Amino acid sequence: MTSPTTRVCFQLQVRPELLDEYIARHTPVWPEMLAEIAASGRRNYSLFLGEGGRLIGYYETDDDSAAQAYLGASPVAARWEAEMGRFFVGLEGRPDQASTALTEIFNLHDQLTESTRS
Repeated sequence: MTSPTTRVCFQLQVRPELLDEYIARHTPVWPEMLAEIAASGRRNYSLFLGEGGRLIGYYETDDDSAAQAYLGASPVAARWEAEMGRFFVGLEGRPDQASTALTEIFNLHDQLTESTRS
């Protein structure tokens, strides 16, 4: 039996004066950091940038606690996050460990699946 996929969405605020540099840092991300994200068990990872620097991130994982722990112990992730921390407003700690998680209130697939069981 496989564990259910956990969908994680989070929000951060990028300093407006650093938006161009933040975007440049992600085009592309270091190959070794991409490998660490994948090795942590995170997949289907996307970042979306809204007006004024509002950043929304999304990923899926089978075990978010394990993914967090893996990245928390990764020297590569520590180097990346040390460089990225200055881009965010009001953040205490590493961005990958201290972002604000959002509560999922609707998922089409889940509701369609549930409605076919009823």
